[in-house]
Amino acid sequence: MLRKVPLFGGLDPAKLKLLAFTSRAIRFGSGENLMRVGEPADSVYVIIEGEVEILGETPAGEFVIGVLGSNASIGEMGVLSNVPRGTTVRAKGAVRALRIAGDVFLRLLTDNPGCALHVMRDLSARVNAGNARVAAALRDVDSLKQQLRNAQEAARNGAPT
Repeated sequence: MLRKVPLFGGLDPAKLKLLAFTSRAIRFGSGENLMRVGEPADSVYVIIEGEVEILGETPAGEFVIGVLGSNASIGEMGVLSNVPRGTTVRAKGAVRALRIAGDVFLRLLTDNPGCALHVMRDLSARVNAGNARVAAALRDVDSLKQQLRNAQEAARNGAPT
């Protein structure tokens, strides 16, 4: 099962076996949190089956940032940077995940440069995608501001809006 996960693709069978013995398979029901914003980042999860939603929060409530499925890993950023969870991750339906303790994950990366490179590339891609979404949202906000200014100007001039 672990051989199918891109993160572990380059690991030899002995290391995969050790990882399997030092990790824990967990099942989550639909709507259950795998992690919650603000909690200690003490582990990484690999989704074995099912899908999870990554959730952001605003004063108006939660919103979906993204959805991840089989073979995706989550929680690496918090473990690597030793900061509390930055998002909530919730099972979209039934989910089976592998929980890897933070210290085991860090040892895996330090002992396996190919695995560490894969994690860095994956995290870089996520940051780039997030930056692109923020830039698109800022363009939308600027467009809405301009529309509002135009409508206010038209109202001041007595033109129908």
